[in-house]
Amino acid sequence: MARRLQGSVIFHRSSPLLQILFSGCDLDDDQYEFSIRFYLLEHEEFGRAKVSILQSVMENWPYWAVTGFVIVAAYIDGKELRVPNKITYPMILAGWVYSMLSYGMAGDGWYMGFVWSLAGTAVGLATLLPAYSVGAMGAGDVKMMAAVGAWVYCWTTFYAFCLSAIVGAVLAVAMILLSGEAKKHWHQIFFLFNEIMTVRNPETLSAIAADRKSSMRLLPYGIPLAIGTVTYFAWMGLLV
Repeated sequence: MARRLQGSVIFHRSSPLLQILFSGCDLDDDQYEFSIRFYLLEHEEFGRAKVSILQSVMENWPYWAVTGFVIVAAYIDGKELRVPNKITYPMILAGWVYSMLSYGMAGDGWYMGFVWSLAGTAVGLATLLPAYSVGAMGAGDVKMMAAVGAWVYCWTTFYAFCLSAIVGAVLAVAMILLSGEAKKHWHQIFFLFNEIMTVRNPETLSAIAADRKSSMRLLPYGIPLAIGTVTYFAWMGLLV
């Protein structure tokens, strides 16, 4: 647009636009022409950059949808120590529908989209189900990861979880150190691992964990899940 205008714009000093753009500048006619050409080219490049970013966001909108979901889930988990079903179940179902439509429109068969989405959901569940079975994780966190898997499938979900686990470990250590009761919490962690190795009954471990819950400093795990997932998306260039 700007290059097309260059041959047709008449650079009158008296032009109101030029007076606004270059008010207070002591420029001769050649400098005025150079300045307005530079101004137009600069804004053309800026416009192209905005269009490029918009196109990238549109192409990667499923990852932006998941990003919005995990941020909302993390906020609720941090505030209420739970991730409600009213946001996890609809997100899982939406991921299945999106996958079927996406694969169907691409000519790869809607059933293949459903299979990949279902596999991603299973991976999301599997990453946190062991921790949930011994009472170390809330059901909402498990379903939150399942929802991520329904949209971004197996490997992306798995790698996002791995990064989230690292973030969770760092946050847990930071919470322990900042609590001023590091010794107490380290003893609790040691006792928990010893309990798991000794009891080896998920139902019993879950019941014990529920009884002990009120005496422990809890980490809303939706927060590290969100940080790890979004960081992985950004790192892999899946957002832009």
